[in-house]
Amino acid sequence: MPGTVILGAQWGDEGKGKITDLMADRMDMVVRFAGGNNAGHTVVCGDDEFKLHLMPSGILYQHIIAVIGNGVVVNPQVLLGEMDDLASRGISSSSLKISCNAHLVMPYDMAFDRIGEVSLGSAKLGTTHRGIGPTYADKADRLGLRVQDLLDEKIFRTKLESALERKNAILVKAFGQEPFSVDEITAEYMDYAERLAPHIEDTSLLIYEALHGGGKVLFEGAQGTLLDIDHGTYPFVTSSSPTIGGVFTGTGVGPGHIRRILGVTKAYTTRVGYGPFPTEQQNEVGELLGSRGVEFGTTTGRKRRCGWLDAVLLRYAARVNGLTGIALTKLDVLSAFDRLKVCVGYSYQGKIYHDFPPHQTIFHKCEPEYMELPGWETDISEVTVMEDLPAEAHKYVEFVEQASGVPVEIISVGPKRTQTIWAREEAAPPVIEEGPYLYREDFDTPDAG
Repeated sequence: MPGTVILGAQWGDEGKGKITDLMADRMDMVVRFAGGNNAGHTVVCGDDEFKLHLMPSGILYQHIIAVIGNGVVVNPQVLLGEMDDLASRGISSSSLKISCNAHLVMPYDMAFDRIGEVSLGSAKLGTTHRGIGPTYADKADRLGLRVQDLLDEKIFRTKLESALERKNAILVKAFGQEPFSVDEITAEYMDYAERLAPHIEDTSLLIYEALHGGGKVLFEGAQGTLLDIDHGTYPFVTSSSPTIGGVFTGTGVGPGHIRRILGVTKAYTTRVGYGPFPTEQQNEVGELLGSRGVEFGTTTGRKRRCGWLDAVLLRYAARVNGLTGIALTKLDVLSAFDRLKVCVGYSYQGKIYHDFPPHQTIFHKCEPEYMELPGWETDISEVTVMEDLPAEAHKYVEFVEQASGVPVEIISVGPKRTQTIWAREEAAPPVIEEGPYLYREDFDTPDAG
């Protein structure tokens, strides 16, 4: 059975958590393939709220195997904290599997993250100071420690000594910081190892066997296309590949195993932190989008920047990822407007760009070219079938399909599972139910490191 991928088609925060939750209970395995504890989802069940930074959201369904792939960077303290929190609420993490090849976030990675942001001053990238970027840098520099190193204290200590020889020299001589202790870090991480050892596996083989055994596997994306280290708005990006390529390198699964690639996009656009944003509305429109959409970062509390839908970026995300379908979220937020704008191109020095510009200067300094569409000014939050949507909302959905070249399969008109329109019958589950868990919002901090 080929796998299904859910990806962000903007700068993160698109609502992937709800879409993942809608589909996860029909899966046998949910796999996280990129990022670290700089991104995740918040899922609620009744009065309970589950904040999952590293855990695949499939962990909340006891029949699902939840997998952390090799492309994820793992802070063991954070992961164990999530496991303990889940256990205190009666949720077992026994089904969790962690790739032996995933890299570990180390204490010095977080230190270098903080130092790096301070040194950039006004040019800072807006990282979460969680060591994500430095960990990926260590991985590329072949200086990183992996999850499998936790299983052999001698190997762990040897690799740590080698890393600290370089790290401590920089910390002490360049920044006047205290050096890290090999003994202290080894003791701390061996305590983590004792608890994590039963969960460590060759997850590439595990996923392969599931797919070939007829299992349904969902690959759960974090962050979004425009935060991709290669294809995003560099340098205001994350340090991993949240695009389709990250699925393959981050899990060890080949492209032939993927059938469905679902891109999630809001009906408008948001981003957190710094970086270019052509359709940003620093006015009453942006304020209204933010208030109706409850656009605040779950982790940092930072207000998200809001603007009209950027069809150029959506088409770019469709091309880069090879999207087969779109999940359009927060369509209900647009019900407040009598007229809607959508960016269909960029103007720069007399030239119009209908595709993502090849040079960052163009994207930073361009002016959006807008197309206007009629609004509907009608509450659609209880609509569950396409036929009940206002004609103007239908037209907006059709525009998204035409602009992206990809069919809209799912439309979200509110945070609950029941506030969902399955635009295409073949995409819908046999039965749409309310539980067991409801999605509130996902949070994808645009962490540059």
